[in-house]
Amino acid sequence: MSSRDRILGRVRRALADVPPDEVPYEQAVQRDYLREHGARSVEETVELLAENLADYRAIVHRTTSKELADVIGRLLSERGSKNVLAPSGLDAEWLGRTDAGRVDDRAESTPAELDRLDSVVTGCAVAIAETGTIVLDGSPDQGRRRTTLVPDHHICVVRVPEQVVSSVPQALERLDPTRPLTWISGPSATSDIELDRVEGVHGPRTLEVILVSDSPEGRG
Repeated sequence: MSSRDRILGRVRRALADVPPDEVPYEQAVQRDYLREHGARSVEETVELLAENLADYRAIVHRTTSKELADVIGRLLSERGSKNVLAPSGLDAEWLGRTDAGRVDDRAESTPAELDRLDSVVTGCAVAIAETGTIVLDGSPDQGRRRTTLVPDHHICVVRVPEQVVSSVPQALERLDPTRPLTWISGPSATSDIELDRVEGVHGPRTLEVILVSDSPEGRG
């Protein structure tokens, strides 16, 4: 008997005494909670996102699509990055103004190889204003999960307003639960029992988020 068969057998035994007319879990649990807390304009939603990102110690930048490559190039230069990891679907123009060598994301790359890289640049799937959270879903412009967990410096590009939502319920409606989702609220951080904060233990120590908008209400 395989491990799968043993686990399924335990599940069947646990459900053996459940009445056939019992209300399913999906119906028994009420989900009438608020989908967002207060009505906001696009500008107010973007402002809230920026405030909460900064509260989590992410560094927030604002620019337009025309100036995006210049901003990324400047951030990599200020960081002193000599190489930058790029997912396969990343827009090549984003790295068009940097002297850092582009390193393509490869499935065979080892954690040690990724750890030697200075920076990684990605897009995102959605950004949540109320929680200051960026969600990656492994799309071509975001790459595999470990590419944003091993390098010490992560630059994440968020398109405003199309990738920004107010709340977690609104974000979940956009996300595919079968994809490898990575939820990021600021740089990696943890605290011990004495509340001494340590950054970079299980992810990048520095998270820079670039909010890209070509509309006045999105630039704030």
